[in-house]
Formats: sequence, C-alpha cells, structure tokens
Amino acid sequence: MADQGDFRAVLQYVPQFRGKVFVVLIDAGLLPEPAIAESLLDLAAMEDVGVKLILGVLGGDIKDLYDWTLECEIMSARLTRPLGDPGAVEEARAILGRGQTVVADASSNDPLDPQVVDFTLGIGAVKLIALLEEAILIDGEPVPAVRAADADELAGSGTVTGADLLRAAAEACRKGVPRVHVLNGRRQGVLIDELFSNEGVGTMIHADSYREIRPLREEDIPELLGMIGRSVRRTKLVARTYEDIQAKIGDYYVMAIDDNVVGCVALHEYPGDHTAEVACLYVKLNHEGRGYGVDLVKHAEQVAREKGLPRVFALTTRAADFFENRVSYTLAGPDALPEPRRRQLEESGRDSRVFEKVL
Repeated sequence: MADQGDFRAVLQYVPQFRGKVFVVLIDAGLLPEPAIAESLLDLAAMEDVGVKLILGVLGGDIKDLYDWTLECEIMSARLTRPLGDPGAVEEARAILGRGQTVVADASSNDPLDPQVVDFTLGIGAVKLIALLEEAILIDGEPVPAVRAADADELAGSGTVTGADLLRAAAEACRKGVPRVHVLNGRRQGVLIDELFSNEGVGTMIHADSYREIRPLREEDIPELLGMIGRSVRRTKLVARTYEDIQAKIGDYYVMAIDDNVVGCVALHEYPGDHTAEVACLYVKLNHEGRGYGVDLVKHAEQVAREKGLPRVFALTTRAADFFENRVSYTLAGPDALPEPRRRQLEESGRDSRVFEKVL
C-alpha cells in the first residue's frame, strides 16, 4: 500500500506519468458507489498532474458516471461513439487534444476484449486499467506483477481466480500494450495504491522487464548517494562521495522496479588475490523484507563467477545474521582479506566482521 506520508514515493511518478494516456475501464454497474466516487477523485488528481485519461464505462448508466466526473471537477467530455467504433480513436484524440478527459461507452465490450485492446493501442495508451468487481488472484492473493510470457502457464495451473482475465491481459501485452492492471474496484483508494507505489496492490501484467538488476548509470549516482545516506550516518556503510562511485561505476549494480531504484550492491575485484568484495549492499527501508537483498548478493556472486573468481567476501558491522543465514557466508578472520583491504580496515578503526563464500 502506498505510504501517504511518503511524498517522495508518490512524486517520483509525476514526471513519469505526465502527458501519458491511461485507459481506465470501470464496471460502474457492479461496484459500490463509495468506491467509484473515491476512484473518480483519484482520477481527478491524476488529471491535475497531467495524465490524459479515457474512462470506459463497462456497465451501469454512462450518463450517471459522466455527471459524477463533473461533480469531481474532472474536465470530461463524452465520446459519441462506442470504443469498438472505427472512428472512436480519432474522436478521442480530439477530446484529449482539448485537455479534456474522455468518457466512453464500453458496455458492449468485455473487459480487455480485442476491441478495447485495439482502441488502447490506437490511442497510444501506456496503461490499460480495469476496475472490476473481482480481481485476479493467485492462491487467493493478488500478485503484484506477472510477465506476459508466464501468464498462460500460470493461468492453466489451477491456482488462478480470473484465469481468463489473466490470459486476455497477457494477449494485450503481446499486442503492444506496455502495462495492464487488473484491480479490485471495490477497494477504496485502489488506483493510487496501485499506480503510485512500486509494489502495487492489484495484479499488473507487463510485457517488458518490471523488476531488474542492472549496472549503475551515472544519472543514478545522486539517487544512490541519497539512498545509502541513512546507513552511512548510522555507520552501517562506508561513506562514499560522488567521485568515489563515479571512479568505480562499473563495480555498482542497482535493483530497479519500473525503473525506480530501490537497492544497490557493488562488487570490488581483487584479481591478484582471486577474490572480490560484495559491498555497498542496501535496500530502501520501504522495500525491506521482500528478499531483494538476497537477490542483489546473488547477482554480485554471479558476476564474480563470470569473471572467473572462485571466492567472494563481505565486511559488515550489523548484518552478520543476514550473511550467515540468508546467503550462506562463513565467518572468517582478517587474514582472509587481500592485503590492501586488510590495511584499509585496520586504518578505518571499524569493528567490521569478515564473511567469505566459496563459489
């Protein structure tokens, strides 16, 4: 759930969403009025930050929903053609071009059917969002993200509620829709909680990489410094400057969720000693407990393997339990360190413990 007090977590999405088109389908005939009202208020807020909106009414009275948009101060205009009509895209573009939100009749469509998908592609939307009476559940729970390539196998596993929706969402992604979000429209605040947090609360089906570990880019360095600053102040991590990181930028990797950096790790090589240090391991506070630290360490280890290094080590003042029990490192003494790193540790005066792992 999005932390309403964490303005930064929300504001990071404003430039990312500004000027983009979202198609939002609302099953207004089945959803409770308070949930619809809150969703419309959230849509008004999105309109205010520059999101271009198309609201497709799947069920219920389209006039009622249009009147509600006006009550919520959404600058809306009704589309005279249904979504499946060949001229609907051109008319919708004209309305969006005037700075208005489109309210469209989708009552003859099933959620995510080919006509809806073709309209979404034609209008150039980056998100297709369905607010339905029931969402996609896997083993009774929403799963934040599913790759379109994995959806068919998952839908056939017998563990999915809404398997047909999952298949339809995957097909939409294969046709070119970047993101499809299937949400429980009964849940108040679901739009903000889904779209303005990295993890979300519904099920997002995506065609490309949603969560990835990638090399650090130079433009990421200020974000990395801000991210690790909390641990540096608490003496968990060694202080680093912009220049320090820039000089060894090839050593650093970040975990990004929807291209927002949430964690980091570095691998500093000592080729003469046939080893490397796993360093600068950090995961943002509101992303802890999801196994991202383990994933980052495993990524660093895989890089070491690819470089032909048989061993890695790590120094820590407070994460001994993590290295011993989560990633199977063994406690070692300072003699396990390469000579330059041992001297550096002695000169620092830090009481770091040394852990190592044979790959």
